[in-house]
Amino acid sequence: MTILLDPTAGRDAAAIETVARLSSLEGAVVGLLDISKPRGDKFLDRLEQRLLERGAIVKRFAKPTFTKPAPVDLRHEIATSCDAVIEALAD
Repeated sequence: MTILLDPTAGRDAAAIETVARLSSLEGAVVGLLDISKPRGDKFLDRLEQRLLERGAIVKRFAKPTFTKPAPVDLRHEIATSCDAVIEALAD
């Protein structure tokens, strides 16, 4: 069993079921979310290249600012159009 802590959550622990890993990247739609911190786009550029080499379809998204959660519409678009998402945190 793996325990993950959410730094944005309250003090009470909550059990959250994890989603199964993708069986393959071939043909999978992978969303890359840039949270708009400096140099996060550099990391995502390289990651996009590696994902494309493995047959993934990549969609890029960006938050307007790293200081606030992603807008509801953006979260909905990512959730409904991607099989997986990677969020870039960099400075």
